Amino acid sequence: MIDSDGYRLNVGIIICNNNSQVLWAKRHRKNSWQFPQGGVDEGETLEDTMFRELYEEVGLKPHHVKILARTLHWGRYQLPKHLIRRGTPPPVCIGQKQRWFLLQLVTEEENIKFDNCEHPEFDDWRWVSYWYPIRHIISFKKEIYQSVLIELSGYTFSLMRGKTK
Repeated sequence: MIDSDGYRLNVGIIICNNNSQVLWAKRHRKNSWQFPQGGVDEGETLEDTMFRELYEEVGLKPHHVKILARTLHWGRYQLPKHLIRRGTPPPVCIGQKQRWFLLQLVTEEENIKFDNCEHPEFDDWRWVSYWYPIRHIISFKKEIYQSVLIELSGYTFSLMRGKTK
């Protein structure tokens, strides 16, 4: 779904472990890394979208994770002009409008899989330190990643103290 301003409605997913590390996923056949994310389909709630994308992109089901938090507001990023797909039927998507979910992995890492859809989004992953993605994400996503990680940081680091907000 694309809103009236040209932004595709989307959810972002941050999966953390008990050491406050986050799952960093490598785009399929590219040397590009990011958090899982995906578009909201007509009639879906944000949580429905998050669980659908979680399964499609990293093979995890609702019982494999615990929702710790979600961002309070929509964040946006614009695509660079060379990535905007012109010539497609209107409306043209100029970027993403996202709400983010912070999840805790509560299953074995072996349940993380990339073969749950016809065209996998990712082909590798690793645990990285919580702030690592800000320094390594593509430049046009840097501001939203920083904003989201700052907003959700209190929930993540409370895991290390053995509790959640």
